Amino acid sequence: MLELTTTLTALHLVYLLGVIFILTVMILRRDTPMVCIIFLFLLGLTATGTLVGGIQTVFNAALFAAKEFMEIIAVIALVTALSRTLSDLGSDYLMMKPLSKIMWSPSAAWWILGLIMMIFSFFLWPSPSVALVGAIMLPLAIRKGLHPLAAAMAMNLFGHGIALSYDLVIQGAPAISAAAAGIDTSEVVYGGSPLFLMMGASTVLAAFLLNRKRLRTMGGSVQVTMRTSGADANRVSDCPETVSGVSGSDQSAEPSGSESSAKSTGSGRRIRRKTALFIAILTPAAFLADILLMFVYDLKGGDATSLVSGTAALLMVLGSLLGFGRQAPEKVTDYLIHGFTFAIKIFAPVILIGAFFFMGGEGIRTILGDTTQNGLLNDWAIWLAGKTPINRYLAALLQMVIGALTGLDGSGFSGLPLTGALSRTFSLMTGGSVPIFAALGQITAIFVGGGTVVPWGLIPVAAICNVDPVEMTRRNLPPVLIGFACTFVLACLLL
Repeated sequence: MLELTTTLTALHLVYLLGVIFILTVMILRRDTPMVCIIFLFLLGLTATGTLVGGIQTVFNAALFAAKEFMEIIAVIALVTALSRTLSDLGSDYLMMKPLSKIMWSPSAAWWILGLIMMIFSFFLWPSPSVALVGAIMLPLAIRKGLHPLAAAMAMNLFGHGIALSYDLVIQGAPAISAAAAGIDTSEVVYGGSPLFLMMGASTVLAAFLLNRKRLRTMGGSVQVTMRTSGADANRVSDCPETVSGVSGSDQSAEPSGSESSAKSTGSGRRIRRKTALFIAILTPAAFLADILLMFVYDLKGGDATSLVSGTAALLMVLGSLLGFGRQAPEKVTDYLIHGFTFAIKIFAPVILIGAFFFMGGEGIRTILGDTTQNGLLNDWAIWLAGKTPINRYLAALLQMVIGALTGLDGSGFSGLPLTGALSRTFSLMTGGSVPIFAALGQITAIFVGGGTVVPWGLIPVAAICNVDPVEMTRRNLPPVLIGFACTFVLACLLL
């Protein structure tokens, strides 16, 4: 049985105070990095007892967070660079055109985008799926009138929410929960399936209904904004002739001027059209080949993400070579600068926010050294479980609260060993079902920490869609809370 006791120290109290302050600042719609820096200093000062230690903790925590986020930063940068290349060539238009009849409205685009994201995420996990779906499907959904924020919600809730929390195919999350609970993985996957299905269905349905008016009324204006802005994946080609040539609306037109100039321009446009068509066919084919390679070589997580990102980089280089010839070296440099500038701009404040919340999980050992053994949030969760009078319904509610608390560090998976162990403990104390308790903890830990209601966890989708992660959090929170409520009621009936 898990020992539900822990010793709370002044460090735990400072951290809890920091969490309260940060959440309050978020509710007030103010930026939080300043508060995070102050409390990182206070945590370091409390842990080390020295002014120098407090100052060093600010940098060490920021450096740790930057290293943790670097993979995501690189993915976003390379996919953004590829998207800019596709846009300049006109290949993005050709890739999206066959799907235009399927996404006939913003509402249809929302569901199709979300379902495709969920299917990819079941097999690849959300991180590489964001890159794939963002590069190919997202521009079409936005051009069909879907608001970028709504698109981000669809990709996020279906991917980082439903697919990652259920993890039906890869089964990484249920394996961790089951191992800690002392049961077989299949018991969590299938025994908890009613809860996973309820959480997924109620959350996305609530999200759609709560934002349906926003989909219809704001879609038309967004299409123009995204076509004329400097956003990552949806830039219009810098060369007007590329777009007209690809669309076929101006294929017979010749520019005015001398005959030799007309011939030269026409030849260049024909080459550009051929390049655009070739890259439009090659890009989805290359990503499909990535998926096959993932199955053949059993690539998951970071390995799968690196395969997708490397493919994006190579496609960017090839498209630049074929489309711009001798200008390709400079074009590739411009695309990379654009991609990494965009990614760093998005992540600059998030690194400091994540630095604070990493102190709540296993990251504290790297930041502060061996002076602390457990994450501060995990200690608070254990303390709360040991102080609460238990019956099976209170145990279910407590399991959900603890799962959500452990998810605040932005990981989602870091709290699964704790919620899995607690599911066995709560079952012995109340007679409730171990798989149901394990599924409850897994759902809340991943929906919160996996990246649906904490800004530092949903950055990949927010960056790809070029939306504010804090605003996205506010939009996600009501449907996720509705999903939690529906799941809790069902759990009470099943326990």
